[in-house]
Amino acid sequence: MEKVKISPKYQVVIPKTVREALELKPGQAVQMIAHDDRIEMIPVRPMGTMRGFLAGIDTTVEREPDRV
Repeated sequence: MEKVKISPKYQVVIPKTVREALELKPGQAVQMIAHDDRIEMIPVRPMGTMRGFLAGIDTTVEREPDRV
């Protein structure tokens, strides 16, 4: 876990270890979500890079009898 400070302009620097682990690039967009008492930053990825990330997932779903 990394610790950062908020600047007087409410800016934070993402630690190098986190940037490298998530392969973040300068100018890349992230979504910020306030959840209870924490902040989550989620990198926005191009849709093309998401292709195939669910490969192998079980797609069998039990359906209700009237939904065949």
